[in-house]
Amino acid sequence: MIISSHKLCNDDASPLPMTASPNVGGVLKAKYLVMHFTGGSSAASSATWLRNPVSKASAHIVIGRDGAVVQLVPFNKIAWHAGVSSWEGLRGMNAHSIGIELDNAGRVTKRADGKWQNALGVVVPASAVVEGAHKNDGRVSFWHTYSPAQIESARVVAALLVQKYGLVDIIGHDDIAPGRKIDPGPAFPMESFRSLVMGRAESTPERYLTTTTLNIRSGPGVEHPTLTPKPLPKGTALHRIESIGDWFYVDVQNNTDLEGWVNSRYVKRA
Repeated sequence: MIISSHKLCNDDASPLPMTASPNVGGVLKAKYLVMHFTGGSSAASSATWLRNPVSKASAHIVIGRDGAVVQLVPFNKIAWHAGVSSWEGLRGMNAHSIGIELDNAGRVTKRADGKWQNALGVVVPASAVVEGAHKNDGRVSFWHTYSPAQIESARVVAALLVQKYGLVDIIGHDDIAPGRKIDPGPAFPMESFRSLVMGRAESTPERYLTTTTLNIRSGPGVEHPTLTPKPLPKGTALHRIESIGDWFYVDVQNNTDLEGWVNSRYVKRA
């Protein structure tokens, strides 16, 4: 992909899908990239809502769980994605940022019938639910995970935007409107995403020890299969690579071939 005339295009300069939203402001000189989740049932329905004048909202980009990208607002125009917000001495972050909406239900709860849904009644599969505490209030709850295809598309688009417009950082809606907004939430791997996009050198890996015997799994949740016949012994040394909610993706020390997910409640800093 490339950016041409403030729009996403294929490498041959043919435009990617764009369905313009009327919910725009004046000229934008962006400094930041703000990540959101939609809270809706699909990328298509969220894009439709963000094109509706009644919504009084918009975003520059919507990314589906299959990685499909739709642009709603040119990158040189203000989109209405931030609302009442501030960051690093700036107020009204619509005027200072590009907004990406990721198709994701956000915080979910378990119904009596065992299904998971968000506050709007959007149902998500149990395999796509992870437990985690939000950084702003410490409340432990359950969250809809982001798909690998979605994260990869977001990374590609974000890298293009950072390079084209000289953006200085990637932040969440929950950073610029704490107490009012919770997206993208603990299921979004902000640390590793920011490092990949901004090209920042990774810091020294954080070292942890297991505090009990502990299963290591193929994904961030107990529904994912274990990777070893027996749990990791108590005192096993781990390097944390990234986090999703209460789950750490770790490299098991003294075992060059083993990486996977462990519950962070059962590890401590070494």
